[in-house]
Amino acid sequence: MLLDWIHQIDIAILLFIQEYVRIEALNGFWTTVTSLGNLGWFWIMMGLFLLVFPKTRKAGFTALFAMAVGALVTNLFLKQVVARVRPYDRYEEIILLVLPQKDYSFPSGHTCAAFASAFIYLWRLPKPWGMLGIGLAALIAFSRLYVGVHYPSDVLGGFAIGYLSAWFADWRLYRKDLQEPS
Repeated sequence: MLLDWIHQIDIAILLFIQEYVRIEALNGFWTTVTSLGNLGWFWIMMGLFLLVFPKTRKAGFTALFAMAVGALVTNLFLKQVVARVRPYDRYEEIILLVLPQKDYSFPSGHTCAAFASAFIYLWRLPKPWGMLGIGLAALIAFSRLYVGVHYPSDVLGGFAIGYLSAWFADWRLYRKDLQEPS
């Protein structure tokens, strides 16, 4: 019953976005934003860039570690176990703005990768950079709804796993160090 109720809300939100939020002039913007999350390339490049500088090296490594944890949980485990069909495959009313995806819908890997990195940057870099990361992650998360490839609950699941992956990586690589004797 609860899953049916969540699914009804999911599709209602997607149809609302498609009907009242999509603007043809902005479709290119949102498809570009969503492409930043393809295979996590933007976030991986950001993490690798941060590895170059001694002051940001640990943050970059931690973000890459958080993304790896998130990818294992989302792409290798949950997507296979839950096996949720994409919204455009289930509802012909959903108009897809990008190419069809080859994997399952729940949870959103784009959202997970974005927030796994962004939370590390928020916690470990100067606040303006961390806030920019969170803002971009939020745009990527919304773009997944806008282009029609995920349900809202997929995005919420990706957000939660991204946050937990960041927390785990941060604890493992920063906070655990604080507890060890010098």
